[in-house]
Amino acid sequence: MRNVAAASGKRLLPDRRFGPVRRERAAGGAQRVAGVSFIEVLVALVIISVGLLGIAKMQALAISSTRTAGVRSLIAVEAASLAASMQANPIYWAQVAGATTTFTASVNGATVASSDASMATSNTNCAATSCVGASPQATGAPMAAYDLSQWGLALQGVVPSATGTVACSGSPVTCIIGVTWQETYTGMNAATQLTTAAQTATQYYDLVVQP
Repeated sequence: MRNVAAASGKRLLPDRRFGPVRRERAAGGAQRVAGVSFIEVLVALVIISVGLLGIAKMQALAISSTRTAGVRSLIAVEAASLAASMQANPIYWAQVAGATTTFTASVNGATVASSDASMATSNTNCAATSCVGASPQATGAPMAAYDLSQWGLALQGVVPSATGTVACSGSPVTCIIGVTWQETYTGMNAATQLTTAAQTATQYYDLVVQP
């Protein structure tokens, strides 16, 4: 190669298509050109691709966890809102609801099913019509029913699948506000991922309050 270059009067340049090139002097004074092989480039690309896939998975899990935390926070806020409404209506919750052995109510949207017949038959819209009556039962029950129905609508505004329950007993009266909803589940790996197509899990939240 050296003789050919000398005879032609041209200087041969190393091929730089396969990465950085360096000149090394071998034994005997001859020079050889060394660089990065194509196999080394492929191995580097594979390693980088695996790392990028891991980052993408972590980002998806982070987004899902952020959304889940936001929904749970809103559920807690809604439960605290009902607790405040109950404490603002002690005529019913601390007296009437506590007069029975165990008071229960289930809420699904604006539909309220209660163990108290007076609440179950109350359809008064306290926002448009005064709920003040001649007795604590006549005053508290319509207001409590209205609060529960509005709370149920607010719950489903946050999570459409959410339903609520209220159970009161004891002296002094202690009530447990419960919320149940379906939550989208994101598995970190095959062992923690659900096998159902919907990828959802049932979640529960309970709040204890004394009206």
